[in-house]
Amino acid sequence: MRHKVKKKKFDRTKEQRIALYRSLARALILDESIETPLERAKAVRSFVEKLVTLGKKGDLASRRRALELLPDREAVKKLFEDIAPRFEGRNGGYTRIIKLAERRVGDGAELAILEWVE
Repeated sequence: MRHKVKKKKFDRTKEQRIALYRSLARALILDESIETPLERAKAVRSFVEKLVTLGKKGDLASRRRALELLPDREAVKKLFEDIAPRFEGRNGGYTRIIKLAERRVGDGAELAILEWVE
């Protein structure tokens, strides 16, 4: 039974899962919108929202924690300087998932667009 299990494992090890979240978060921060399978979008959403919350704090400790979670200086800089200030008056729900009608050709996975709300 899956009682109190919150995230999917995607048939990957912990390190591979973290790498997946980091790469999707980096793409979302730099490109502002990504197209990915629905389950991945749902999984990476909480990771990205935690990063935005760190960005809203804006202090040195938060920046170091963000660099620890997402080791890409360019993405963290954009997160803290461009994205986080947009959400100053918002307490959560920084992203939106839009389901697409078509499915991926190779495996039939349901696709979605993950983007910022504002």
